[in-house]
Amino acid sequence: SWQVVLAAGDDAEPVFDNATRELNRRLAAAGVPANNIHRLSARATEFGPTVEPAVANILLQRIADLPARPGDRCLVFLTSHGERGAGLWLARSNVALSPDELAQALSRGCAAVPTVVVVSACYSGIFLTGAMRRPNRVVLTAAAADRVSFGCGAGDQYTYYDQCLLQQFDGAATWQQLAIATRSCVEALEQRMAVSRPSQPQIFVGGAVSDLRIPGR
Repeated sequence: SWQVVLAAGDDAEPVFDNATRELNRRLAAAGVPANNIHRLSARATEFGPTVEPAVANILLQRIADLPARPGDRCLVFLTSHGERGAGLWLARSNVALSPDELAQALSRGCAAVPTVVVVSACYSGIFLTGAMRRPNRVVLTAAAADRVSFGCGAGDQYTYYDQCLLQQFDGAATWQQLAIATRSCVEALEQRMAVSRPSQPQIFVGGAVSDLRIPGR
């Protein structure tokens, strides 16, 4: 079964919670049990029995404690602002989550089981470090390490990357297919919006998970 952590790291705009909420719904519709999905938010109005605060220690503990056993799969989806050279911004902790911290937590919880990590933020290509690149992992980032991503305005429903990932989600069979389709969607959207410095979403697919299927496929 799939073990899932979904986290919206900033509450300045609703786009991040919109994405984790919708992905939660899609995963549940695909048959992932509610008890297997842990959602975290920086927005106090989201807190409740099934949503925890997206503070650094809780987020890392949730990832490290994922009860992944042989035959299980892991999915970690993180969406927020990004800090150049530092990582993913967690507003409630006033810190950026670093690639090393995430890699350590993943190695404890998901260990060697097939694992998908999506980091949707500006400068998120920083998460494609050596410690994050493992044969059992698929890693998707919304931007290169030196590029911003787009769609964080107050009038946006999702960031550009999250919008494209959700648009392409139902039509893809594997995570690699979804990664490629999402990147193409972002590139087309940025061209239509006349973005002068494209975000350049990044993809890493480990050799052991090239055909890892999306839940329900």
